[in-house]
Amino acid sequence: MAKPLTPAEVHKQYDEAMTAYRRLLTDPGSRVAFGRESDGFMRLCACGLWKADMGLTPRHVEYYNAIYVKGNTVPTVLYWELTGNVQNYPGFVLPNFFRRLVQADLEQNKSLSRRFVDTFTLMMLLFAAVDGKVSESEASFVNACADSLSRFCDMSGVAGGKSPLDVKDFVARKEDGSPIPTGRAEDEKVSPAPAKTTAVKTDKPAAAEKEPTLEELLAELDSLCGLQKVKEDVKGLINLVKVRKLREQHGLPVPPLSLHLVFMGNPGTGKTTVARLLGKLYHAIGVLSKGQLIEVDRSGLVAGFVGQTALKAQEVVSKAMGGVLFIDEAYALTNQDNPNDFGQEAVEVILKAMEDHRDDLIVIVAGYTDLMTNFIHSNPGLESRFNKYISFEDYNGSELAEIFRSMCKKNGYTLSPEVDKAAEEAFQLMFEQRDENFGNARDVRNIFEHAVSRQANRIAVMASPTKEDLMALTLADLDLEEETEQASEEKA
Repeated sequence: MAKPLTPAEVHKQYDEAMTAYRRLLTDPGSRVAFGRESDGFMRLCACGLWKADMGLTPRHVEYYNAIYVKGNTVPTVLYWELTGNVQNYPGFVLPNFFRRLVQADLEQNKSLSRRFVDTFTLMMLLFAAVDGKVSESEASFVNACADSLSRFCDMSGVAGGKSPLDVKDFVARKEDGSPIPTGRAEDEKVSPAPAKTTAVKTDKPAAAEKEPTLEELLAELDSLCGLQKVKEDVKGLINLVKVRKLREQHGLPVPPLSLHLVFMGNPGTGKTTVARLLGKLYHAIGVLSKGQLIEVDRSGLVAGFVGQTALKAQEVVSKAMGGVLFIDEAYALTNQDNPNDFGQEAVEVILKAMEDHRDDLIVIVAGYTDLMTNFIHSNPGLESRFNKYISFEDYNGSELAEIFRSMCKKNGYTLSPEVDKAAEEAFQLMFEQRDENFGNARDVRNIFEHAVSRQANRIAVMASPTKEDLMALTLADLDLEEETEQASEEKA
């Protein structure tokens, strides 16, 4: 069995390969989408790969945390988290950034999307070798994923053909040539796999991408649909901190200031997006050392045994140090009917961390307005540390329609004037008839994904679909009447 690479070596090879590929992309939209989404896609596929092979070790955790490109968020998953991710792997889903790569290839008459299939395959080989071998089940998984990507290229009309790279050529085998059964490499004598390159080499080390400036981050905030009052509140916070730092530089007294926040509003109103931006903004002005966002809910903080909740909560706090700890549906931590609930233990750990690390940790709690009010008033410590509230209003009909248009544009889909008008009318009706289950942008995303699925079924039976066919969403694809009926059934 070959000696496994160290996590540092894995990160180096992954970073170089992905950065080298990104440099090939001349289409700005493809480059941005790839930079933002590819790490998450690769980590998800690594979970599927390891699920196929069965059995996790601490080294798998180290490999998983090594899957990132310089300039992107560094994952810090724990063993129990990775175990859950692997067990809950949903199956291969074509990533949005790959659709964008294919669209750019069709526009520029290139075949970089097919080249990505090779890069993907080589990176999967890298992750499969966490135990020093590639198993038959891992090879089958990687080939199936690569085939799905290649088929999409074929269906879309991208030039070129399927990659000749076959992962089964790398499967570890016994001396008699038969593949080693999963998880038994240590019990067998292994003949080396064929010598093939398993990482893309670059001439120069990849340079870290430049961090966004304060102006760029504020522009990104302004570009969010709606949320006018939220944007004003966030800018007010940034201005308050900037002036506070200026007063400190001039030796002037500054009053105590708590930057911990309460986000109140319905699901799908942009709370997580704004929290992530706020972390970057605070990092840009020097309040936070890193600016990352760690998002959890009750399940990520509370354990089922006495004494374990504190350890679990402390691990989450450690990951959030230097950035923002975002606790969604925070009211679930306080069970008024059971004063001995373990959630209270998690609250105490968080309150202590807020006090001990006030200079490099910001906690944002979020949830429904009424429930969050009760949550804050349930504990004097919460009341004293959370004194700034930001309310997220529901998106109106026009804003929902604009979010839908943005999703279409971002993913390379077009709407005729007739379809656009019908969609706007439908979103206006959705807003007017909303109830306590209204999902805001989440409902819009569901409608978009259903439309894309219907369009794919429609296009798949066409003999020679054109580029315009591949991009257009029709009234039949949206099927707004069915969407309305389905939403009503789900709420019932």
